[in-house]
Amino acid sequence: MPIINVKISAAKSPDMIRQIADLVLDKTIGILRKKRELISIAIDFVDPDCWIVGGVSLTEQRKHSVYVDIKVTDETNTKDGKAAYIAQVFAGFGALLGELHEESYIYIDDVRAAAYGYGGRTQEYRYQHAAA
Repeated sequence: MPIINVKISAAKSPDMIRQIADLVLDKTIGILRKKRELISIAIDFVDPDCWIVGGVSLTEQRKHSVYVDIKVTDETNTKDGKAAYIAQVFAGFGALLGELHEESYIYIDDVRAAAYGYGGRTQEYRYQHAAA
């Protein structure tokens, strides 16, 4: 874990997919201390004509945007760690895309361990049985 959903206003290409994955993996491993082998990333490309900010498309504004939604187990990261992650992921996408709209979002969802898991087991189950 975690699962990371990325919506991005960029042209889809194998190179762009790799750059997005590398950026998100690097920051998630380095800052949030998550295990590479448990990170899943789903990337959706959105036409800038279909991404509207303040009633105006990104195409018209000549900007890009990104929305990153990451779900992590509650109480596994500090406020400072999450703030650093948000700042560095935003900066990373700015470097990748160029004119990044200020209204680009990185959302860290702290999910209760008993309500979140993978492989058919909750994180709470994994915690309880690892300590046994």
